[in-house]
Amino acid sequence: MEIEQENGHHHHHHHDAEIENEKEGINGCLSSFIDDGSIESHRYYLSRRTALEMLKDRGYSVPSSEIDISLSQFRAIHGQSPDIHRLRFSATHNSDPSKRILVIYCGPGVVKVNVIRNIAGQIVNRETLTGLILIVQDQITAQALKAVKIFSFKVEIFQITDLLVNITKHVLKPKHEVLTERQKQNLLKKYNLEEKQLPRMLQTDAISKYYGLERGQVVKVTYSGEITEMHVTYRCVW
Repeated sequence: MEIEQENGHHHHHHHDAEIENEKEGINGCLSSFIDDGSIESHRYYLSRRTALEMLKDRGYSVPSSEIDISLSQFRAIHGQSPDIHRLRFSATHNSDPSKRILVIYCGPGVVKVNVIRNIAGQIVNRETLTGLILIVQDQITAQALKAVKIFSFKVEIFQITDLLVNITKHVLKPKHEVLTERQKQNLLKKYNLEEKQLPRMLQTDAISKYYGLERGQVVKVTYSGEITEMHVTYRCVW
């Protein structure tokens, strides 16, 4: 019931709004049976958990105790309408402690330039950061996207609705492993290939975004079905 905006939350059309409202109504009734807490706190809980898992999967140091916190524990800490400032967290990379990434939530509402400027103003010890993840709940204006370039490090933007479910944990999802530069070169050498001959994966692909991949990085994809044999393919981020 949380994934109310799976379809096209980036561009809302008017006819969607009617459907949304109808669904909201249904959610309201159902959720009162299952869950006496707010939908809002549930969404923050799920998306924050996915963000923690995502950074752990990228090799950042994230304690399992943080990831395993239950919804009721989360609500005990953050209440039914969490303060977005208290939801932010940073993590340092395991193998490269100079890599530090910060995760910040934007409140509800369209993300305009001033939101980005405020965030820039709030970030203390900015020089120690190498990345920023912004979790937004609405559209982001073209101006605000331009303003993101004021940061000296990579900024990734996720819609909160895209983080309610961790796509890599889905049982039918093939397994993805990011190759190091050396593994990539070995692969190309072994099969006598050039990078551009590898199948492609767009940088905007959900998996690329999850791992924060750059152009030219290669992912090993392992499909293991019960019906089909296990097979492996490699995809290069484009």
